[in-house]
Amino acid sequence: MRKTMFAILVLACATGFGQEWNTNFEMAKKNAQEKKQKIILVFSGSDWCAPCMKLEREIWNSETFKNYSKENYTLLKADFPKRKKNALTADLQDHNNQLAERYNKNGFFPLVVVLDEKGKALGQVGYKKSTPREYIELINSFQ
Repeated sequence: MRKTMFAILVLACATGFGQEWNTNFEMAKKNAQEKKQKIILVFSGSDWCAPCMKLEREIWNSETFKNYSKENYTLLKADFPKRKKNALTADLQDHNNQLAERYNKNGFFPLVVVLDEKGKALGQVGYKKSTPREYIELINSFQ
């Protein structure tokens, strides 16, 4: 019983300090408008795209980016997994396909699109070998 309670407590704490990645574009826009933030839209192939996994590990999961993004960005992820066990719901897949049709017509992965709070694209970039601070400066340069 003690082990179970400990595991629940650890899980609750771990999720409490994570980033909030939206998967719904309209909710992300609403959140960005309320907080007066830009949106970072990430097109990812989480289970097959090596540069996507590097971007996740080196930038998005860094404490530097997590701390900065809390106050400055609304995060939106459009994932395109290929493995059956990671398949999205039909609705979410359709939603992501619509986002790709609008913002990622060439099908690049990863693709990071910085949007204003209304959904207008301000700039885009892929994976770049850099520090989290350098990557933040790059995405901040999109106006």
